[in-house]
Amino acid sequence: MLKVIACTGGQNAPARIPRVTHYIRPLSKLGIDVREYPSGAGMYPPDRKWLRPLWGLWNLGDRMPDVLRSFRYDVTLLQREMLSTFVTWEPFTKKPRVFDIDDAIWVHRGGGFARRVARLCDHVICGNQFLAEEFSNWNPSVSVLPSSVDTQEFYPGEKRQNEDRPIIGWMGLSSGLRFLEGIEPALQKILSMHPKATLRVISDRPPRFHNLPSDQVEYLPWSAESQVRLIQEMAIGIMPLDDTIVSRGKCSFKMLLYMACGIPVVVSSIGMNVEVLQKGCVGFGASGIQDWIVYLDELIRKPETRVLMGCVGREIILQYYSVDVLASRLAEILFNVSGNHPPLMRR
Repeated sequence: MLKVIACTGGQNAPARIPRVTHYIRPLSKLGIDVREYPSGAGMYPPDRKWLRPLWGLWNLGDRMPDVLRSFRYDVTLLQREMLSTFVTWEPFTKKPRVFDIDDAIWVHRGGGFARRVARLCDHVICGNQFLAEEFSNWNPSVSVLPSSVDTQEFYPGEKRQNEDRPIIGWMGLSSGLRFLEGIEPALQKILSMHPKATLRVISDRPPRFHNLPSDQVEYLPWSAESQVRLIQEMAIGIMPLDDTIVSRGKCSFKMLLYMACGIPVVVSSIGMNVEVLQKGCVGFGASGIQDWIVYLDELIRKPETRVLMGCVGREIILQYYSVDVLASRLAEILFNVSGNHPPLMRR
């Protein structure tokens, strides 16, 4: 077995599961033993600035054993930098190193830490083509590997919600609520056009809308136990973004989760969203407020279109974004970096 140590963010780090944890089981069947070590201090610094030095020291102390452990493994996989926006223990881990990226992290603090970690590593795995093009400036060995979806966990529900009371759904961290709040004029128009429709927001805090009717907005705290059911109950899944480098670096994960559950999507025509839309008729790409109104209205009025697009979306996830499909690609990358051959290729 090829032995890989994976240093990931904290237990609640968004990228940890689709970029690493999902792969542990399928990779074991392909001859790779992945041991994950998430940071006990968490991926993100606390909001209170005076606590950040203490958090940083906690993180560094928690990561030191991982550096020592890495010498018992064949490959060191760094899921982003070990301490947010800094280079710390990375140069001291065992080579070969693989750097996994799913965000435009170079926009923070001048990006020097991102360039340096990329150069320290033997290979960089990027969640989309936009990230790969940027990181290829700092490391010639780059692969694109989308964030994976566990299609056994995320699947279409057996019972669809009442077609007369469609749910427009958004799920994500509160840091992304600004994108949802940015299309409030479109949502206000749609909810006035369809009084029986509901906007469902699943996050770690409620959104701050100004003009939406409270009886048509439903806030539900995110939980691992309820997230699949709450998506399955949606009629439409939405993913608004702004046109920035940060948004272009995003890997369309919430869009992929909607599609895995057989839900049609309306998303901003930005970055990887466009690439996913081009694979099949899974929904619509919106470029402005009027687009959001037109496309949401069309899907609300046409339940048969929603069903068709949802079926196509599910098939695209199974073909391109399922963890079982992507695991073989990740295995190939890890074997190549290690210089070893997969078990079936050994003589």
